[in-house]
Amino acid sequence: MAFRVIWTESASNDLRQIVQFIARDNRDAAAKLAERILQHVEAASALPWANRTVPEKGDSSIREAILRPYRIIYLVEERRENVHILRIWHAARGIPEIE
Repeated sequence: MAFRVIWTESASNDLRQIVQFIARDNRDAAAKLAERILQHVEAASALPWANRTVPEKGDSSIREAILRPYRIIYLVEERRENVHILRIWHAARGIPEIE
């Protein structure tokens, strides 16, 4: 059974901003990227420990799914079976700012 997905405000804003930026030039590409990001989130909820830990954090409960050039950063709350989506971070922005 998949873990429940909880979106932080930061992650929701990240996704919205990414899609809006790409949609300026290509609405179809923006929609496809949004769908791919959501698929990665769904996969993370099904197998939350399958992705690598975020190297900058050194905390095994903070993981990331890579969808180049984006990093989908999430926190695994195993006891409650939750996956908290923390950020969707473009790699060109450097080290992710995680709450």
